Amino acid sequence: MLHDRVLVRLSPEEGERRSTGGIVIPATAQVARRLAWGDVLGVGSNVRNVKVSDRVLFNPDDQLEVEVQGEAYLVMRERDIHAVATERTEHGTGLYL
Repeated sequence: MLHDRVLVRLSPEEGERRSTGGIVIPATAQVARRLAWGDVLGVGSNVRNVKVSDRVLFNPDDQLEVEVQGEAYLVMRERDIHAVATERTEHGTGLYL
C-alpha cells in the first residue's frame, strides 16, 4: 500500500439480528446507511494510527473495491476510518476514535 491508504477485508455479515426489544430482523431487511467493521490487511507508509490486524469502523459505501486472487477488499484513506478496535493496551478501553 502507498501513502495514507489502508487495505481492509470487510467482515462477513452476520445473518439475522435482534433488536434490543427482542424483535428478529432478517438479514435481507434494508437498513439505513450503516458503518461496517473490517480487518486491516495492509497499510501505507504514511498511516499513523492504524496497524495491520486492527479492526476498523468505516462507511463501506464510500470506498473503492478491488479484487485480488478472487477475494474482494476495500481500499481507503486513513482519514475515512471512524474508529479502531485493537488489542493494544495503551488505549485502555480497546476502542479509540
